[in-house]
Amino acid sequence: MKRIFDIVFSFTGLVILSPFFILIGFIIVMDSNGGVFYFQERIGKNKQPFKLFKFRSMATNADKQGLLTVGGKDSRITKVGYYIRKYKIDELPQLINVLIGNMSLVGPRPEVKKYTDLYNQEQLNVLSVKPGITDYASIEFSNENEILGKATNPEMVYINEIMPAKLNLNLKYIKDQSLLTDFKIIIKTILKILK
Repeated sequence: MKRIFDIVFSFTGLVILSPFFILIGFIIVMDSNGGVFYFQERIGKNKQPFKLFKFRSMATNADKQGLLTVGGKDSRITKVGYYIRKYKIDELPQLINVLIGNMSLVGPRPEVKKYTDLYNQEQLNVLSVKPGITDYASIEFSNENEILGKATNPEMVYINEIMPAKLNLNLKYIKDQSLLTDFKIIIKTILKILK
């Protein structure tokens, strides 16, 4: 049932948003050198790697300087990128991932291998379900960039504080998951973005 829900909503979303995607793509290309999309390998269900779609919001090859985005004014972020990140527009192309089937609308946010390699046995249960575009952790840590921006050692704060807290929320979701829960998380996500 969840897969049908994902297919219907991702396909409908992509059709409705296609003119907006074209506009955003044009603005991104005009704003800075590089392609419209950014592809990053993430770890999905059953530890399977996949390519995550995003609108490019940073300078080309910015990930070679670090995987974490630190602060709202990370110097690698483009002018347009600042706004598409602020309103989570950069995440919208992940509807393609949902339609393909390597993501769901709601589920634990997918991580890069560098961080999933640090999961303990209980935390690995997060990889037993499809990752999602949004989850409890996305709502709770919507200001993650600002938190990391204030840290002396952002990566250590992420690994020792933020990541474990996110994983606890993800494990909570896995225990309580249902279509009703998914609807609630989607509504809360939209309200958080609008706020």
